[in-house]
Amino acid sequence: MLGSWKAALAIVFVLTFVAGRSARAQTYQVLHTFTAGADGAQPQAGVTIDKAGNLYGTTAYYGAGTVYKLTNGRSGWTFSTLFSFNNADGAHPVARVVFGPNGSLYGTTGTGGAYNWGTVFNLQPPLGVCKSISCPWRQTILYNFKGGSDAADPFYGDLTFDPMGNIYGTTFYGGDNGVGAVYELARHSDGSYVESVIHSFGSGFDGAYPTAGLVFDAYSNLWGTTVNGGLNGVGTVFELTYQQQVGWGESGLFWFTGGLIGSYPFASLVYDPSSDYFYGITAKSGAYNGGTIFQLIPIEGITVITLQSFDGCTTISYGPVRPLVMDASGTIYGTNECDGAYHYGTVFKFQLVGGVWTYTDLYDFTGGSDGAYPVSNVVFDTNGNLYGTASQGGNLSDCGGSGCGVVWKVTP
Repeated sequence: MLGSWKAALAIVFVLTFVAGRSARAQTYQVLHTFTAGADGAQPQAGVTIDKAGNLYGTTAYYGAGTVYKLTNGRSGWTFSTLFSFNNADGAHPVARVVFGPNGSLYGTTGTGGAYNWGTVFNLQPPLGVCKSISCPWRQTILYNFKGGSDAADPFYGDLTFDPMGNIYGTTFYGGDNGVGAVYELARHSDGSYVESVIHSFGSGFDGAYPTAGLVFDAYSNLWGTTVNGGLNGVGTVFELTYQQQVGWGESGLFWFTGGLIGSYPFASLVYDPSSDYFYGITAKSGAYNGGTIFQLIPIEGITVITLQSFDGCTTISYGPVRPLVMDASGTIYGTNECDGAYHYGTVFKFQLVGGVWTYTDLYDFTGGSDGAYPVSNVVFDTNGNLYGTASQGGNLSDCGGSGCGVVWKVTP
């Protein structure tokens, strides 16, 4: 654990590794092409996988957005819409749904709800036996964000749970200074939740406009990123520590600088408990202005090492914007929204081999029926297959000619 944020800034190093590239030997498959019908359109988040290998996700559009399921059956994949939002119960989810401690789905909407500042919701299967693949699930709104000094407008970040079932997240707006907040939904014994803002950004150089979720380290500290703010205005990494009688307080802080170290970290961190290190991505700067993969070492301050710089592209403004994921061997996987041979995005692997980080381009999106611009994390099944979404592409006659997006699978 770290001491004051001033101590956390005492050690900052930048080192760029030249990562090797290895050949591809994977198979790519589209599992579902969105149509802007009842299935939704343009997913802005990846998927969540259950023990049976079924996939769950959100779409930001088709009306106010949807939550969907892809059932993995013997005869293939079956798509079903679990819930369609109507603004009053939330609108435009841009984060994943995730499984909570009770095994049901939890998520956020960026807008809608009672005050139009977004919601936190829970979805559970219908009561009784469902005789159709498309039976709607039951929604419970756990909290309606109010705006003002309250948290407002949750963005890309997944919800995070502590061992007691309390929920943590970030919002892009709100808080005392209007530039974002960290909130807690404290779970009571009767199953209800009480919301409180545990940190407001913008009080100095601690960052502004968080788009990412939070992660716990081994010491029950919360870590996250802001996409703006900090000393250089291009984003921060922050740490929040809980103390009895005091509550949550900022105890670690790192300021991105641009240049080789990267800028604008949209995505949350991934924590490696075997080393106490974190890994993350930035969406801009680096050697080629396409963003970076970095390693963060929170020991006697914060040391940041740039491991990889992305090429970037001119089609859109940003590179990778969704979190990395790490498997049991320490290999990292992710997507890049705008990179690759066709500049429509990639799925990649990043692996430490013989002491050298090696970058492998697993798939290059072409912008056609295979999809385009993956604003998606990656998840694995038990066989090591990778799953995610692309926000555009698919059937290019839909969604104004850009396509409504796809759900995809990459087989090693």
